[in-house]
Amino acid sequence: MRGGAAGWAVLCVALLALGCGDDDAGGVDGGGVDAGGGVDGGGVDAGGSVDAGGVDADGGADAGVDPEAAYFPPSVSWRQPVDEAPLDDESEAVIGWLEGADGWGNGNTFQIDFSIEVLPRAGAEPRAFTPTGDHYSPDCDTDPVPVPPGGRLEGEEGYACAGDGDCHLIVWDAAGETLWEMWRADIEGETFAGGCLAVWDTARDYGDVGRGLDCTSADAAGLPIAPLLFTADEVASGEIRHAIRFILPNGRIRNRVYVPPATHSTGATDGADDAPPYGARLRLRADYPVESLPSEGARVVARALQRYGMILADAGQIALTAQSDRLTTAKWEDLLGPRDLSDLEVGDFEMVRAGERRTFTGDCVRVD
Repeated sequence: MRGGAAGWAVLCVALLALGCGDDDAGGVDGGGVDAGGGVDGGGVDAGGSVDAGGVDADGGADAGVDPEAAYFPPSVSWRQPVDEAPLDDESEAVIGWLEGADGWGNGNTFQIDFSIEVLPRAGAEPRAFTPTGDHYSPDCDTDPVPVPPGGRLEGEEGYACAGDGDCHLIVWDAAGETLWEMWRADIEGETFAGGCLAVWDTARDYGDVGRGLDCTSADAAGLPIAPLLFTADEVASGEIRHAIRFILPNGRIRNRVYVPPATHSTGATDGADDAPPYGARLRLRADYPVESLPSEGARVVARALQRYGMILADAGQIALTAQSDRLTTAKWEDLLGPRDLSDLEVGDFEMVRAGERRTFTGDCVRVD
Protein backbone atom coordinates (compact mmCIF):
# COMPACT_ATOMS: atom_id res chain seq x y z
CA MET A 1 0.00 0.00 0.00
CA ARG A 2 1.21 3.50 -0.77
CA GLY A 3 -0.45 5.29 2.18
CA GLY A 4 1.46 6.12 5.33
CA ALA A 5 1.44 3.92 8.42
CA ALA A 6 -1.63 5.59 9.88
CA GLY A 7 -3.57 5.20 6.66
CA TRP A 8 -2.50 1.58 6.43
CA ALA A 9 -3.79 0.92 9.94
CA VAL A 10 -7.20 2.34 8.97
CA LEU A 11 -7.29 0.27 5.81
CA CYS A 12 -6.41 -2.86 7.73
CA VAL A 13 -9.64 -2.53 9.69
CA ALA A 14 -11.57 -2.80 6.44
CA LEU A 15 -9.40 -5.66 5.21
CA LEU A 16 -9.04 -7.55 8.48
CA ALA A 17 -10.41 -10.75 6.99
CA LEU A 18 -7.70 -10.62 4.32
CA GLY A 19 -4.79 -10.03 6.67
CA CYS A 20 -2.62 -6.90 6.71
CA GLY A 21 0.90 -5.93 7.58
CA ASP A 22 3.28 -3.04 7.28
CA ASP A 23 5.30 -2.95 4.10
CA ASP A 24 9.04 -3.39 4.37
CA ALA A 25 9.48 0.20 3.20
CA GLY A 26 7.34 1.73 5.88
CA GLY A 27 4.00 1.07 4.24
CA VAL A 28 4.95 2.68 0.91
CA ASP A 29 4.61 0.41 -2.10
CA GLY A 30 4.71 0.53 -5.84
CA GLY A 31 3.87 3.50 -7.94
CA GLY A 32 6.04 6.05 -9.62
CA VAL A 33 7.53 7.53 -6.49
CA ASP A 34 10.52 8.68 -8.60
CA ALA A 35 9.52 9.81 -11.28
CA GLY A 36 -10.64 10.01 -22.88
CA GLY A 37 -13.98 9.63 -23.77
CA GLY A 38 -15.65 6.71 -25.61
CA VAL A 39 -18.86 4.78 -25.59
CA ASP A 40 -20.28 3.10 -22.55
CA GLY A 41 -19.35 -0.41 -21.63
CA GLY A 42 -20.93 -2.74 -19.14
CA GLY A 43 -20.72 -5.44 -16.55
CA VAL A 44 -17.51 -7.35 -15.78
CA ASP A 45 -17.11 -10.73 -17.48
CA ALA A 46 -15.52 -14.10 -16.82
CA GLY A 47 -12.34 -13.22 -18.67
CA GLY A 48 -11.69 -10.12 -16.61
CA SER A 49 -13.56 -8.09 -19.19
CA VAL A 50 -16.78 -6.18 -19.63
CA ASP A 51 -20.00 -6.64 -21.57
CA ALA A 52 -22.72 -4.25 -22.63
CA GLY A 53 -24.36 -3.84 -19.23
CA GLY A 54 -23.80 -1.15 -16.65
CA VAL A 55 -23.79 -0.25 -12.98
CA ASP A 56 -27.06 0.47 -11.21
CA ALA A 57 -27.24 3.40 -8.83
CA ASP A 58 -27.04 0.97 -5.93
CA GLY A 59 -23.85 -0.54 -7.33
CA GLY A 60 -25.38 -3.68 -8.83
CA ALA A 61 -24.80 -5.13 -12.29
CA ASP A 62 -27.61 -4.88 -14.83
CA ALA A 63 -26.46 -7.40 -17.41
CA GLY A 64 -24.73 -10.74 -17.85
CA VAL A 65 -21.20 -11.46 -19.00
CA ASP A 66 -19.48 -11.97 -22.33
CA PRO A 67 -16.88 -14.74 -22.05
CA GLU A 68 -15.35 -13.81 -25.42
CA ALA A 69 -14.56 -10.20 -24.47
CA ALA A 70 -11.07 -9.26 -23.28
CA TYR A 71 -9.16 -6.11 -22.40
CA PHE A 72 -6.29 -6.30 -24.91
CA PRO A 73 -5.49 -8.25 -28.11
CA PRO A 74 -4.62 -11.96 -27.84
CA SER A 75 -0.98 -11.14 -28.61
CA VAL A 76 -0.29 -9.38 -25.29
CA SER A 77 2.35 -11.08 -23.18
CA TRP A 78 0.16 -11.90 -20.18
CA ARG A 79 -2.25 -13.89 -22.36
CA GLN A 80 0.55 -16.19 -23.58
CA PRO A 81 0.92 -19.58 -21.86
CA VAL A 82 4.31 -20.12 -20.24
CA ASP A 83 3.89 -23.71 -19.04
CA GLU A 84 6.52 -24.84 -21.56
CA ALA A 85 8.66 -21.70 -21.51
CA PRO A 86 12.33 -22.11 -20.52
CA LEU A 87 13.45 -21.08 -17.08
CA ASP A 88 15.38 -17.91 -16.55
CA ASP A 89 19.09 -18.33 -15.87
CA GLU A 90 18.50 -16.61 -12.54
CA SER A 91 15.51 -18.74 -11.54
CA GLU A 92 17.25 -20.85 -8.93
CA ALA A 93 19.05 -17.85 -7.41
CA VAL A 94 15.90 -15.70 -7.32
CA ILE A 95 13.75 -18.38 -5.72
CA GLY A 96 16.48 -19.26 -3.23
CA TRP A 97 16.99 -15.61 -2.28
CA LEU A 98 13.27 -15.00 -1.82
CA GLU A 99 12.98 -18.10 0.39
CA GLY A 100 15.87 -16.82 2.50
CA ALA A 101 14.19 -13.41 2.78
CA ASP A 102 11.14 -15.02 4.46
CA GLY A 103 9.11 -15.36 1.30
CA TRP A 104 5.91 -13.61 0.37
CA GLY A 105 5.51 -11.05 3.13
CA ASN A 106 2.37 -11.14 5.29
CA GLY A 107 4.06 -13.64 7.59
CA ASN A 108 5.12 -15.60 4.49
CA THR A 109 1.47 -16.42 3.77
CA PHE A 110 0.34 -16.63 0.15
CA GLN A 111 -2.96 -14.81 0.44
CA ILE A 112 -5.58 -13.18 -1.81
CA ASP A 113 -6.89 -9.61 -1.72
CA PHE A 114 -10.44 -9.25 -3.15
CA SER A 115 -10.78 -5.46 -2.89
CA ILE A 116 -10.01 -3.96 -6.32
CA GLU A 117 -13.06 -2.74 -8.27
CA VAL A 118 -13.34 -2.58 -12.06
CA LEU A 119 -16.26 -0.32 -13.00
CA PRO A 120 -18.04 -0.34 -16.37
CA ARG A 121 -18.32 3.18 -17.71
CA ALA A 122 -22.12 2.85 -17.98
CA GLY A 123 -22.53 6.14 -19.85
CA ALA A 124 -20.77 8.27 -17.24
CA GLU A 125 -19.41 11.56 -18.55
CA PRO A 126 -15.66 12.17 -18.09
CA ARG A 127 -14.71 14.50 -15.22
CA ALA A 128 -11.59 16.61 -14.96
CA PHE A 129 -9.42 16.10 -11.88
CA THR A 130 -6.78 18.03 -10.01
CA PRO A 131 -3.42 16.20 -9.99
CA THR A 132 -1.91 15.66 -6.55
CA GLY A 133 1.67 15.04 -5.46
CA ASP A 134 1.12 11.39 -6.44
CA HIS A 135 0.81 12.40 -10.11
CA TYR A 136 4.09 12.36 -12.05
CA SER A 137 5.00 14.01 -15.33
CA PRO A 138 5.40 12.88 -18.05
CA ASP A 139 4.52 9.39 -16.81
CA CYS A 140 0.90 10.04 -15.90
CA ASP A 141 -2.03 11.20 -18.01
CA THR A 142 -4.31 14.16 -17.36
CA ASP A 143 -7.38 13.06 -19.38
CA PRO A 144 -10.81 13.47 -17.78
CA VAL A 145 -12.04 10.24 -16.17
CA PRO A 146 -15.60 8.84 -16.20
CA VAL A 147 -16.99 8.35 -12.69
CA PRO A 148 -19.90 5.86 -12.88
CA PRO A 149 -22.80 6.36 -10.42
CA GLY A 150 -22.80 3.86 -7.57
CA GLY A 151 -19.13 2.98 -8.00
CA ARG A 152 -16.32 2.91 -5.49
CA LEU A 153 -12.56 2.95 -5.08
CA GLU A 154 -10.42 0.01 -4.04
CA GLY A 155 -10.90 -0.65 -0.34
CA GLU A 156 -13.59 2.03 0.07
CA GLU A 157 -17.38 2.19 0.27
CA GLY A 158 -17.57 5.08 -2.19
CA TYR A 159 -15.32 7.47 -4.08
CA ALA A 160 -13.73 9.18 -1.07
CA CYS A 161 -10.26 7.88 -0.17
CA ALA A 162 -11.20 7.80 3.51
CA GLY A 163 -8.82 5.01 4.51
CA ASP A 164 -5.72 6.58 2.90
CA GLY A 165 -4.92 3.38 1.01
CA ASP A 166 -4.08 2.87 -2.67
CA CYS A 167 -7.65 3.95 -3.61
CA HIS A 168 -7.38 2.73 -7.19
CA LEU A 169 -10.13 3.99 -9.49
CA ILE A 170 -10.50 1.67 -12.50
CA VAL A 171 -13.10 2.28 -15.23
CA TRP A 172 -13.46 0.35 -18.49
CA ASP A 173 -15.34 1.40 -21.58
CA ALA A 174 -15.50 -1.90 -23.46
CA ALA A 175 -17.16 -0.59 -26.61
CA GLY A 176 -14.83 2.41 -26.73
CA GLU A 177 -11.82 0.16 -25.93
CA THR A 178 -10.51 2.52 -23.25
CA LEU A 179 -9.34 1.65 -19.76
CA TRP A 180 -8.76 4.36 -17.15
CA GLU A 181 -6.67 3.36 -14.13
CA MET A 182 -5.85 5.89 -11.41
CA TRP A 183 -3.84 5.49 -8.23
CA ARG A 184 -4.84 7.48 -5.14
CA ALA A 185 -8.12 8.88 -6.45
CA ASP A 186 -10.23 10.92 -4.01
CA ILE A 187 -13.64 12.28 -4.97
CA GLU A 188 -15.81 14.21 -2.55
CA GLY A 189 -18.73 16.09 -4.06
CA GLU A 190 -17.45 18.33 -6.83
CA THR A 191 -13.83 17.90 -5.75
CA PHE A 192 -11.90 15.26 -7.70
CA ALA A 193 -8.22 14.87 -6.83
CA GLY A 194 -6.09 12.16 -8.34
CA GLY A 195 -2.66 10.59 -8.38
CA CYS A 196 -1.08 8.81 -11.33
CA LEU A 197 -3.54 8.10 -14.15
CA ALA A 198 -2.85 5.69 -17.00
CA VAL A 199 -5.29 5.70 -19.92
CA TRP A 200 -4.96 2.51 -21.93
CA ASP A 201 -6.11 1.83 -25.49
CA THR A 202 -7.30 -1.75 -25.07
CA ALA A 203 -7.33 -2.39 -28.82
CA ARG A 204 -3.53 -2.09 -28.75
CA ASP A 205 -0.65 -4.39 -27.86
CA TYR A 206 1.91 -2.03 -26.29
CA GLY A 207 4.67 -4.64 -26.43
CA ASP A 208 7.72 -4.55 -24.19
CA VAL A 209 7.92 -0.74 -24.08
CA GLY A 210 4.40 -0.24 -22.71
CA ARG A 211 3.52 3.44 -22.37
CA GLY A 212 7.27 4.20 -22.34
CA LEU A 213 10.45 2.94 -20.70
CA ASP A 214 11.00 4.17 -17.14
CA CYS A 215 7.33 5.25 -17.12
CA THR A 216 4.99 4.26 -14.31
CA SER A 217 1.23 3.67 -14.40
CA ALA A 218 -1.31 3.12 -11.62
CA ASP A 219 0.96 0.21 -10.65
CA ALA A 220 4.66 0.44 -9.85
CA ALA A 221 5.76 -1.82 -12.72
CA GLY A 222 4.06 0.39 -15.31
CA LEU A 223 1.58 -2.33 -16.24
CA PRO A 224 -2.21 -2.21 -16.52
CA ILE A 225 -4.00 -3.62 -13.49
CA ALA A 226 -7.41 -4.84 -14.65
CA PRO A 227 -6.31 -7.51 -17.16
CA LEU A 228 -4.07 -9.14 -14.53
CA LEU A 229 -6.83 -9.50 -11.95
CA PHE A 230 -8.81 -12.72 -11.81
CA THR A 231 -12.55 -12.66 -11.26
CA ALA A 232 -15.15 -14.82 -9.53
CA ASP A 233 -16.79 -15.45 -12.89
CA GLU A 234 -13.51 -16.69 -14.36
CA VAL A 235 -12.98 -19.05 -11.44
CA ALA A 236 -16.58 -20.29 -11.63
CA SER A 237 -16.06 -21.01 -15.35
CA GLY A 238 -13.18 -23.31 -14.43
CA GLU A 239 -10.42 -21.49 -16.30
CA ILE A 240 -8.32 -18.32 -16.05
CA ARG A 241 -6.66 -17.54 -19.38
CA HIS A 242 -4.03 -14.96 -18.44
CA ALA A 243 -1.20 -14.30 -16.02
CA ILE A 244 -2.12 -12.93 -12.59
CA ARG A 245 -0.91 -9.78 -10.81
CA PHE A 246 1.18 -10.39 -7.70
CA ILE A 247 3.00 -8.18 -5.24
CA LEU A 248 5.87 -8.40 -2.76
CA PRO A 249 7.20 -6.09 -0.03
CA ASN A 250 9.58 -3.43 -1.36
CA GLY A 251 12.49 -5.08 0.46
CA ARG A 252 11.99 -8.24 -1.62
CA ILE A 253 12.00 -6.53 -5.03
CA ARG A 254 15.31 -5.96 -6.82
CA ASN A 255 16.47 -2.38 -6.39
CA ARG A 256 15.72 -0.20 -9.44
CA VAL A 257 15.64 -3.07 -11.94
CA TYR A 258 12.77 -4.20 -14.17
CA VAL A 259 12.24 -6.68 -17.00
CA PRO A 260 9.58 -6.82 -19.73
CA PRO A 261 6.64 -6.47 -19.71
CA ALA A 262 7.32 -4.06 -16.81
CA THR A 263 8.51 -0.58 -17.78
CA HIS A 264 9.27 0.88 -14.37
CA SER A 265 10.75 0.34 -10.93
CA THR A 266 11.15 2.66 -7.93
CA GLY A 267 13.73 3.87 -5.46
CA ALA A 268 11.61 2.33 -2.71
CA THR A 269 12.68 -1.16 -3.80
CA ASP A 270 15.77 -2.26 -1.93
CA GLY A 271 16.06 -5.98 -2.57
CA ALA A 272 19.43 -7.56 -3.37
CA ASP A 273 20.79 -8.44 -6.81
CA ASP A 274 19.16 -11.88 -6.55
CA ALA A 275 15.73 -10.50 -5.63
CA PRO A 276 13.03 -10.72 -8.30
CA PRO A 277 12.80 -7.55 -10.43
CA TYR A 278 9.55 -5.86 -11.38
CA GLY A 279 8.05 -7.72 -14.34
CA ALA A 280 9.41 -11.11 -13.21
CA ARG A 281 7.03 -13.93 -14.13
CA LEU A 282 6.86 -16.81 -11.70
CA ARG A 283 5.25 -20.12 -12.64
CA LEU A 284 3.89 -22.75 -10.27
CA ARG A 285 5.84 -25.95 -10.83
CA ALA A 286 4.12 -28.50 -13.06
CA ASP A 287 4.56 -31.22 -10.43
CA TYR A 288 2.77 -29.29 -7.69
CA PRO A 289 -0.08 -31.48 -6.29
CA VAL A 290 -2.95 -29.15 -7.26
CA GLU A 291 -5.57 -31.64 -6.11
CA SER A 292 -4.31 -31.24 -2.54
CA LEU A 293 -5.66 -27.68 -2.36
CA PRO A 294 -8.79 -27.18 -0.23
CA SER A 295 -11.28 -25.88 -2.82
CA GLU A 296 -12.00 -26.15 -6.52
CA GLY A 297 -11.58 -22.38 -6.75
CA ALA A 298 -8.06 -22.70 -5.39
CA ARG A 299 -7.34 -25.44 -7.89
CA VAL A 300 -8.54 -23.26 -10.79
CA VAL A 301 -6.18 -20.46 -9.72
CA ALA A 302 -3.31 -22.90 -9.22
CA ARG A 303 -3.76 -24.35 -12.70
CA ALA A 304 -3.62 -20.80 -14.10
CA LEU A 305 -0.41 -20.23 -12.16
CA GLN A 306 1.02 -23.34 -13.78
CA ARG A 307 -0.05 -22.39 -17.32
CA TYR A 308 0.18 -18.57 -17.34
CA GLY A 309 2.12 -17.72 -14.18
CA MET A 310 2.03 -14.46 -12.23
CA ILE A 311 3.76 -11.14 -12.91
CA LEU A 312 5.36 -8.95 -10.23
CA ALA A 313 3.47 -5.67 -10.64
CA ASP A 314 3.43 -3.73 -7.38
CA ALA A 315 4.61 -3.73 -3.77
CA GLY A 316 2.73 -4.58 -0.59
CA GLN A 317 1.90 -7.49 1.66
CA ILE A 318 -0.92 -9.57 0.13
CA ALA A 319 0.54 -11.63 -2.72
CA LEU A 320 -2.36 -12.18 -5.13
CA THR A 321 -5.03 -9.75 -6.26
CA ALA A 322 -8.51 -10.78 -7.36
CA GLN A 323 -11.26 -8.47 -8.54
CA SER A 324 -14.12 -7.61 -6.20
CA ASP A 325 -17.24 -9.69 -6.84
CA ARG A 326 -19.62 -6.77 -6.43
CA LEU A 327 -20.41 -6.73 -10.17
CA THR A 328 -19.90 -10.38 -11.05
CA THR A 329 -22.48 -13.14 -11.26
CA ALA A 330 -20.43 -15.61 -9.21
CA LYS A 331 -19.45 -14.69 -5.65
CA TRP A 332 -16.18 -15.36 -3.84
CA GLU A 333 -17.85 -16.79 -0.75
CA ASP A 334 -19.06 -19.70 -2.89
CA LEU A 335 -15.69 -20.27 -4.56
CA LEU A 336 -12.53 -19.22 -2.78
CA GLY A 337 -11.32 -17.96 0.58
CA PRO A 338 -8.43 -15.50 1.11
CA ARG A 339 -6.18 -18.25 2.48
CA ASP A 340 -7.17 -21.16 0.22
CA LEU A 341 -3.78 -20.92 -1.52
CA SER A 342 -1.73 -20.50 1.66
CA ASP A 343 -0.04 -23.88 1.12
CA LEU A 344 1.82 -22.42 -1.87
CA GLU A 345 5.38 -21.57 -0.88
CA VAL A 346 8.05 -19.67 -2.75
CA GLY A 347 9.89 -22.93 -3.41
CA ASP A 348 6.87 -24.22 -5.33
CA PHE A 349 7.55 -21.62 -8.06
CA GLU A 350 10.18 -21.03 -10.70
CA MET A 351 11.04 -17.94 -12.74
CA VAL A 352 10.26 -18.00 -16.45
CA ARG A 353 12.91 -16.61 -18.76
CA ALA A 354 12.82 -12.81 -18.62
CA GLY A 355 14.07 -10.31 -21.14
CA GLU A 356 16.58 -7.50 -20.80
CA ARG A 357 17.32 -6.29 -17.29
CA ARG A 358 16.79 -2.56 -17.32
CA THR A 359 18.03 -0.17 -14.65
CA PHE A 360 15.49 2.44 -13.63
CA THR A 361 16.79 6.00 -14.06
CA GLY A 362 13.57 7.97 -13.53
CA ASP A 363 13.75 9.45 -17.04
CA CYS A 364 10.38 8.45 -18.44
CA VAL A 365 10.16 8.58 -22.23
CA ARG A 366 6.49 8.29 -23.22
CA VAL A 367 5.41 6.35 -26.29
CA ASP A 368 2.42 7.71 -28.21
